[in-house]
Amino acid sequence: MFDDLGFSPKKAASLKLKADLHQKIIKRAREYSQQELQTILHETQSRVSQLMRGKIAGFTLDMLIFYADRLGIHAELKTKELRKPAHPHVEMVAAR
Repeated sequence: MFDDLGFSPKKAASLKLKADLHQKIIKRAREYSQQELQTILHETQSRVSQLMRGKIAGFTLDMLIFYADRLGIHAELKTKELRKPAHPHVEMVAAR
């Protein structure tokens, strides 16, 4: 999705992680009032409001991981090899 919006592959991968984690945080955070979230997340009302309104550009992945932990969400990065690299180093031998 982020690739389609013109982001570099590196930035698109980072944004996807942030968006996925943010979605899980919001789902859990809806169980609390903003005042309760201020205490749980150790944040100001303004920051909690930004988080709840989806303003994730202002939050680092590290911060979102911290929030997830404070809300009882275990954030884990899993890797899975989908295909071979686009430009593998291959030794070519010229045929005579």
